[in-house]
Parts: sequence; C-alpha cells; structure tokens
Amino acid sequence: MSDLREVSVGTRVRVLRMERGYSREKLSEDAKISVKFLYEIETDKKGFSAHTLMNLSEALGVSTDYIMTGHGGKTDAGAVMERIHPKTLEEVEALLKLAREWIRHDERP
Repeated sequence: MSDLREVSVGTRVRVLRMERGYSREKLSEDAKISVKFLYEIETDKKGFSAHTLMNLSEALGVSTDYIMTGHGGKTDAGAVMERIHPKTLEEVEALLKLAREWIRHDERP
C-alpha cells in the first residue's frame, strides 16, 4: 500500500506489521499487548492508550505520528539502512571493520 495516510489507524498498523513480515503474535509480544487486542486494533474495533501507541511505534520502527496520521516516518537506524543500496552497506561494513582494526592497533602498547 503506497499511501497509508488515507487509511485508518488499524489498517496502518496491520500494513506496517505485514510489511515487516511480523505475525500478530510477534508484534503483540514486542508491543506488550495481547494478540486479541492487536487484532481489535487492526480491525478498528478498539482504540488504544498513549502507552500502547508508544509500544507499537517502537515495535514497528515508526513515529507515533505515522501510526496515528500517516505523516512522519520511520525512527530507527534500521529504517534508514533499509533505504541504502546493499552494495553501499557492504562498503560501509568494510570501512567499519578497518576502523576497528585501526583502533585496536592504536590501543596496543
């Protein structure tokens, strides 16, 4: 689904969960809510507290604004990494390995 701003909060949560390949069981565990409650959220049968919103936001790696309005975006480093080309990530990883080696070398007496 390309534009999640035009859908309900529950649908946004469901689509985000599915995009990440999470089962309801996984997301409910990560968000510290029951599977039944998550189902009720996804089907717009129940609303939820700010505390649950924060837990869903963290578990899905998006801002609370994004869950509620479809505006805002992803908040974690992993989300940024998803947008980087795999070849670039390989190059960054190689540079980080070199930096660790240099640090270890400089720390030797």
